[in-house]
Parts: sequence; C-alpha cells; structure tokens
Amino acid sequence: MSAEIVQASEIVTLIGPVEVSSEVLTESLSLGTHIFAVDGGADQALARGLRPEVVLGDFDSMSESARNELSSARFVHTENQHRTDFDKALSQLAAPLILAIGFTGKRLDHELAVYNALLANAGRAVVVVGAVDICFHLKGPLELQTEPGTRVSLFPMAEVACKSTGLLWPTDHLNFAPWGRVGTSNEAAAESFTLTPSGPGMLVILPRAMLAQVAAALTLSR
Repeated sequence: MSAEIVQASEIVTLIGPVEVSSEVLTESLSLGTHIFAVDGGADQALARGLRPEVVLGDFDSMSESARNELSSARFVHTENQHRTDFDKALSQLAAPLILAIGFTGKRLDHELAVYNALLANAGRAVVVVGAVDICFHLKGPLELQTEPGTRVSLFPMAEVACKSTGLLWPTDHLNFAPWGRVGTSNEAAAESFTLTPSGPGMLVILPRAMLAQVAAALTLSR
C-alpha cells in the first residue's frame, strides 16, 4: 500500500524535535507560514505556542499530551523502522519548498541521516536550516545574488562535478566525491554566483543569512 502524500500549495516550515532558537523559528515562519511537525517536533511546536496543521512520523517520541492537544490536526502515520521520521516525512510531503528546522545540532548520527534523506528524496525542494548554516541538495542550475566574500561550501554525497561562475576558486575542472575532493570554504568573488551540477549528489552549504534568497531561488526553479 502506497504511503499517503500530503499536498501543500505554499512553503512549509517542518519542525523537528531538536530545540531551535527564536531567531531560526521566526525567520523560517516568515517564509513558510504553514506549520508541519515530525513526531516529537509536535511537542516543540506546542511549547512555542504553535499548532501544526499536520504531524508526520511513527509517533514514538511525541508525548501523549501533545497528541491529545492536537486532536484536530492531521496525523500521517508511517511505521517503517528502517527509515528515519525525517526521511519518511520528506517522501510523504509535496510542497513548493520545505524549510526543515529542529533537525541539526544534537546527535551526529541523526544529523548525518538528515543529509542522506536530502539525497533519498532528491525530487523534493528542501532547505535544512541550522543555527549557523543552511544546507540543500543542488538539483540543477542555480544562480544566487550575494556579497563578495560570502562562504560557499560544496559537499558531495556522490561522485559529481559542478561548474561554477563567480566563485573565488573555480570548480569547473574538479571531480568531487565524498571519499575524495570536497569543496568546503569556497567563497563568492562577485555579486552573484552560479552552480551547475553534472547530476545528483551535491549539497550546498551557505550562511543562514542567505535563507530568504535561497528560498526564493529554489521556489522559482521548480
């Protein structure tokens, strides 16, 4: 039986269980006003005075009080223990863009699984928002306006090449791989830069200050 797909017509803020700062929450909600939660993220949302419209996961970490308080919400339950709740949520959520908060900064194995899920659900437009950085999978050509000196890191999750313009260190001649060449701590050398991957597998990591710009670019590229 196929998993239920939740359709959203606008940008979604997807809240996970890891505590987020007020700044990250406010910034994300200014872009994604539809609030969804993953399992224990429902408790975090309620603690911040927010009521998720949809809660996804296997519900093994959501409190009974949260379940009772959100009795009117839509619950999308998936029991598959071979996949993380974040991975399952991405596969079941179709939206112009998903801003994922509350998934980084605690257990390293969980955070690595988050980046794995970005590749496993490459058809979804997702930005993982952390306290310092944002991260997203580069699905196709992308152009961003920025200030020279802005950090632009490329981290491959597969063998992949990536053409670029406007970066301090050009990447056209490089072959990236997680066991070989990576592209951390490059930077913008002009007021805009472009990235064009040869295929799937490249993660882009930028300062959180770029979130609004990235959200607009990813939404328009769909």
